[in-house]
Amino acid sequence: MAGLRGNITLRYGVPMLHTHKKIDYGNKVNSFMERLVPSCGYRSKLNIKLLVIGGSFGLREFAQIRYDYQKLHRKMDPALKAKLEKSTTLESEYEKIKNSSFDDWKNVRGPRPWEDSISVQAQQKEALSSKSS
Repeated sequence: MAGLRGNITLRYGVPMLHTHKKIDYGNKVNSFMERLVPSCGYRSKLNIKLLVIGGSFGLREFAQIRYDYQKLHRKMDPALKAKLEKSTTLESEYEKIKNSSFDDWKNVRGPRPWEDSISVQAQQKEALSSKSS
């Protein structure tokens, strides 16, 4: 064990071999990897910032192209298109409601999620018909 001490690091009482040796794949591959993964400093921070900011702008442009394409090639029902083009203002809606009478308003409870809506509506119709007769 004493002869191997130069090549072994003891961690938690377990011998570990040093494996952080640089592997030489050739000059072109190493220079490519060094350019691809910068060691440290301002270059790596600059690359990350450019990636985040450039990605944001690129994503926005691609999304805009998608929405423009959908807008150009959308098929719409003519009746729905006419309804959308008709302008509805707050004043016109107020004029419709202004002359309505709310004295005979009846508050009708809707069915709960666990109730059957058809049976609840039938009970409400029976209750209204029995009150009116």
